[in-house]
Amino acid sequence: MTELFDSARMADTKYVGRRWEDMDTDVLVKIFKELNMIQLAPVSRVCRSWRMACSDPFIWNTLDLGHLQSNFIQTTAPPYIWVDERSDRRLTRILRMAMALSFGNVTYMIFHFNLYMKDDHLSYISERSPYLRRLVMPAWNRITKVGICQAIRRWENLESLTMPGIPHPPYIMEEISRSCKNFSQLKVMGTFDVNFAFAITVNLPKLKVLSLRCSIITKQALLLILDSMDSLEVLNISHCLLLETLRRPVHSELDQAILNKGSRIREFFHCQSNSCTTCKRMIEDEGLMRWYRYEDWFWRRDEVSSLDLGDYGKLFDENCVNRLTAS
Repeated sequence: MTELFDSARMADTKYVGRRWEDMDTDVLVKIFKELNMIQLAPVSRVCRSWRMACSDPFIWNTLDLGHLQSNFIQTTAPPYIWVDERSDRRLTRILRMAMALSFGNVTYMIFHFNLYMKDDHLSYISERSPYLRRLVMPAWNRITKVGICQAIRRWENLESLTMPGIPHPPYIMEEISRSCKNFSQLKVMGTFDVNFAFAITVNLPKLKVLSLRCSIITKQALLLILDSMDSLEVLNISHCLLLETLRRPVHSELDQAILNKGSRIREFFHCQSNSCTTCKRMIEDEGLMRWYRYEDWFWRRDEVSSLDLGDYGKLFDENCVNRLTAS
């Protein structure tokens, strides 16, 4: 009889502690924020509440793939780059994992200047990150005109773009003008001539921030920007090579006319100095900055605070790269 009573009492006793799946979502998010993408994948499969916490916008606001590079060889014919299949497969696997975990909550995406995507990669990203506001993609050799334009159409919320210098820029500026009504910041990493400047002044007259840091700029292009962009609040031409034309010698210093026009802009960053290490690098590289020669973080920097990428993100850290490369 005593044994029966004890059994009944134990049956009536309820566990008073909280289960892991019943933890507050805010607490789970703060914990999971410390994990990288590969660590998050199995955690997200524990239960529904953990899955929701793993896809929280607080975790996925920024997807920084700045550590990830392609295995590639430069070529003499379009697209001027050859990438081995393993790099493409690795990038596909990473993007599928990221998009599945984030549930479309990525709003800020950063790619390495030596990461070369294809149209299908970009299409997959644009379909699954519809709320993207900022894109840092310093290279798109393998992405076609159709591919980039289709992606831009899906990103109606896009506000900021970092892109390479390209020979025929009007099409991308036209697409941004049509599709991205809140677009306000542009960074160009490469040659910036009068055709590029004209495409911006015609299609993005309300642009507020423009950075041409470490680029080749023609004087005519710079004057066109300074004379035509009335809404421009921030202009960065730090460490640029300023040419009379693309075939004329370099101006080591800005003339007074340019300085006077630049003084009308709220923030005008410039540094054409023989004592500046970065300016010397530009001269040594003949204006086409060979970023891979220098510090790993060097390409991420910008004098404009809103365009500076800061430190590498935790979601995709070096441990992720090492594990994926080894697999």
